[in-house]
Amino acid sequence: MIAVAYLASLLAVIGCMALLDRRFGLVMWADARRGALVLGAGVVFFLLWDVAAIAAGFYYRGESEAMTGVMLAPELPLEELVFVTFLCYLTLVLHGLVLLALRSRHPVGERS
Repeated sequence: MIAVAYLASLLAVIGCMALLDRRFGLVMWADARRGALVLGAGVVFFLLWDVAAIAAGFYYRGESEAMTGVMLAPELPLEELVFVTFLCYLTLVLHGLVLLALRSRHPVGERS
């Protein structure tokens, strides 16, 4: 059971981000196509970054009982893909929340 704890935690927080996204219509609920495209681009970028770091010898998979042991590539565990997805989605949701907060302070028709 502990072997999936980290992955389950990551999936749970992604679920929480999705709830925030749905509640405020920030990313996927604002424009699903654009949101998926931007999220996918971010995930691909950071996975390529990870692969480059692995190839250069800077990145090694850590050992933990909380990880599943599923490897996508040498030194690239499944949890890394889910973690990168979480970070990218978190960034998009935070960006959306900041824009929402700024718009609520200064509505479109109002002049400063």
